[in-house]
Amino acid sequence: MATGSRTVRPRSSVWLSERKAPKRKGDQQPVGLDHVKIVAATMRLLDAEGLSGFSMRRLAAELGVTAMSVYWYVETKDHLLELALDAAMGEIALPAEAVGPVESQEHSPAEPRDWREQLRQLAAEYRQVMVRHSWLPALLGEYLNIGPNAVGFSNAALAVMRNSGLPDDKITSALSLVYQFVYGFGTIEGRFAARCRAAGLTQDELFHETMSSVADRMEFDESRKIMKARGGNTVEEMRDRDFTFALDLAIAGIEALRDR
Repeated sequence: MATGSRTVRPRSSVWLSERKAPKRKGDQQPVGLDHVKIVAATMRLLDAEGLSGFSMRRLAAELGVTAMSVYWYVETKDHLLELALDAAMGEIALPAEAVGPVESQEHSPAEPRDWREQLRQLAAEYRQVMVRHSWLPALLGEYLNIGPNAVGFSNAALAVMRNSGLPDDKITSALSLVYQFVYGFGTIEGRFAARCRAAGLTQDELFHETMSSVADRMEFDESRKIMKARGGNTVEEMRDRDFTFALDLAIAGIEALRDR
């Protein structure tokens, strides 16, 4: 694709790269360093400082090595972020009934757990990983997300939705409904949690501080009534109630359209 006189090429992927570790005269492979340690340190830094504070130099300092030592294992910063993205996806606990190739699910002799419960598990796990790693949502739109853990998650979701009885041509649409709902919910929840940590406040403290600052605004009266009716004594309780009911609405909609 061309933009003016500049050609914009698709971002390369670590999962499609055949690049070998660089070797120059006098170079020696760093001792005590490997992909697992590098990715773990990357995730720690991203959790603590976010994407804006991350750099290869900062990572090298965290590991106590030179930046060139890191480049023995990863070609670019983008490739490293891809590895961190897939490692985060690997934290998602998949429904046991949905693990394995989609094709094998069609002929499984065991009676699967209700697909609704499996979908709720996937949605809850997806939400938790995005809240735990508030940098994750931004990377999901930047990279191909075709690492082994991401593919495993995708296959599990397809298997679960196939058990719903939807025709094959509607499965990806139904998954998009759930994915995009959880993505939006988890992104906002994760960013709010990160903001609270940066401010040195609990989520309840920041919430009540914000509510108090708008308490006298007349245009907020109706919203305040709804918030009171919403229930929940903490921000976490309120969010959990909202998430659970919203997900139930999505599942009910999938069932209604399937039956229609």
